[in-house]
Amino acid sequence: MNFKSLNKYFYFTKQQRIGIFMLFIIMIGLQLFYFLSDFNISEVKSSEKEEWLALQSEIDQEKLTNKKAKPINYPFNPNFISDYKGYKLGMSVEEIDRLMAFRKENKYVNSAEEFQKVTGVSDSLLNVISPLFKFPDWKQNKNNYSIEKKDFSIKSFSKNERVEILDINQATKEDLMKIYGIGEGLSTRILNQKEILGTFVSMEQLKDVWGLSPEVISELNSHFKVVIPSSLKKINVNEASLKELAQFSYFKYGLAKQIVTYRSMNGNFNNIEDLIKIKDFPVEKAKIISLYLEF
Repeated sequence: MNFKSLNKYFYFTKQQRIGIFMLFIIMIGLQLFYFLSDFNISEVKSSEKEEWLALQSEIDQEKLTNKKAKPINYPFNPNFISDYKGYKLGMSVEEIDRLMAFRKENKYVNSAEEFQKVTGVSDSLLNVISPLFKFPDWKQNKNNYSIEKKDFSIKSFSKNERVEILDINQATKEDLMKIYGIGEGLSTRILNQKEILGTFVSMEQLKDVWGLSPEVISELNSHFKVVIPSSLKKINVNEASLKELAQFSYFKYGLAKQIVTYRSMNGNFNNIEDLIKIKDFPVEKAKIISLYLEF
């Protein structure tokens, strides 16, 4: 057999021999890493996890304890025992039926002895359940019970003091808190609303304060009124800029932009009737808004 022809398959250059040598080195290294490494993943238990496990164990133990605990029996009126209640107390079906028949006649048992006479329960069962019986107080204290007559005469209160009507724009937090139903929170909201508006021009504006009930608003109307100060600076709709109109509490930016556009295309506004023609204008508040504007 001629082996010389096979030599050409086993002839490698110097670079190829180095590459094969390095490949063997890598393979041997991987084999050693595989045999020497420990691939068993040990569970790392943190202190927090151990605390949670201990707590869960306590909860589970508490649940088992509660299940073993005897149920609490509360006092009850034996006249209103249901089928299920009677069964839980240990009464037989016949004994429960006797009580039901007695009750259908619109009669009531008023003592443990009468309960036994009607139902026919044994002495041993009666001794167990009778401590739980609770009859109305007027049955237990029949001899001592008396109806006291109370004087329900209506007392008339004389109005000696005249209610002073204050200006809502001058009211302090203490003044507002004197009204029944207004605490520190509501009084602060009222004053904040006045600060936003600059001044109240109508008592109707109190309906916009969140949390004020109709009853409280009625009380406010009885003790306060609106006095529009002469220093109120009104907004000139025909001269105000877009920024000035958008800063007005009753105008949003979109509405203010429409007002400016309408004004530039159609001329000045003459009155509030011209203004409510603008789309999305709050018509229901037109009267109040008009008090802040000038044309």
